[in-house]
Amino acid sequence: MVSDLRYVNYRKRRLFSVSLGLDLSTPKMASLWPLTLICIFAFSLSVAHSKTLKRDVKALNEIKASLGWRVVYSWIGDDPCGDGDLPPWSGVTCSTQGDYRVVTELEVYAVSIVGPFPIAVTNLLDLRRLDLHNNKLTGPIPPQIGRLRRLRTLNLRWNKLQDVLPPEIGELKRLTHLSLSFNNFKGEIPRELANLPELRYLYLQENRFTGRIPPELGTLQNLRHLDVGNNHLVGTIRELIRIEGGFPVLRNLYLNNNYLTGGVPAQLANLTNLEILYLSYNKMSGVIPSALGHIPKLTYLYLDHNQFSGRIPDAFYKHPFLKELYIEGNGFRPGVNPIGAHKVLELSDTDFLV
Repeated sequence: MVSDLRYVNYRKRRLFSVSLGLDLSTPKMASLWPLTLICIFAFSLSVAHSKTLKRDVKALNEIKASLGWRVVYSWIGDDPCGDGDLPPWSGVTCSTQGDYRVVTELEVYAVSIVGPFPIAVTNLLDLRRLDLHNNKLTGPIPPQIGRLRRLRTLNLRWNKLQDVLPPEIGELKRLTHLSLSFNNFKGEIPRELANLPELRYLYLQENRFTGRIPPELGTLQNLRHLDVGNNHLVGTIRELIRIEGGFPVLRNLYLNNNYLTGGVPAQLANLTNLEILYLSYNKMSGVIPSALGHIPKLTYLYLDHNQFSGRIPDAFYKHPFLKELYIEGNGFRPGVNPIGAHKVLELSDTDFLV
């Protein structure tokens, strides 16, 4: 009986050691077995009893008190990271740092949150991701947003936010994705956005921005997608790309439905990674330079509903990747033909890459 019991215990230790990648078959490793158990027990005990930082608990409970019932219904208990038998709050992700747990992600979207932007969010200083899209938030983004220095994704699209963008957004140095589209923001696009060295995706479409697009955005070495369509912006493309070597990795440029004037400069061909160029519904004029037809990856080109004239260079019709070319609503010569099936170009939620 004793030998059988020893064998069962040996098998238990053996299976457990395999799961940990340990080999207890050797005398040296077998002698470490009691110490291994102690370390594992201490680790599990520390994880189980790590406390959520009081700063984050206070901030989330303030947010809880101000949000709609749909969120509050699923936010049970006082600890947003979970407490004993209670799970973490829905949409809240925490991680352990030292002896404490901190909130690193807050995703509360499409739950009809009504009211101003919750300022308490700006006290979650370890936040990496903030997603409050598709709600009914109103008022401005508070300048305290600049406190979230570790933020990488800020998604506030499809709300009713308004007023000017605070320049403090330019303090979010680690930001890679910024989506503020489909709101009521006004004023000029702040130049401080050019202070975001990691920014890859910038969505500002469907707002009420005025003035010129800051050419300083061209200094963003990682910017792949820029959408400022459906605003009240003025100026020319020449002004936008005036910085030499600007927009080095830009793939998609949406300038549609604004009040841009002037022509399409041949220097635009320097954006050799460009795949989508969307210029529809502006007040642009002049001829289309043949240099654009040599942008190697150009796939979609939308020129419709401007005041362009002349002809479309043959290079466009011989381009190996150009799938769609919209030209209607201009003053092109007779015989100039479009390219492609001409489906409406729209971005879905899946295009907001994270």
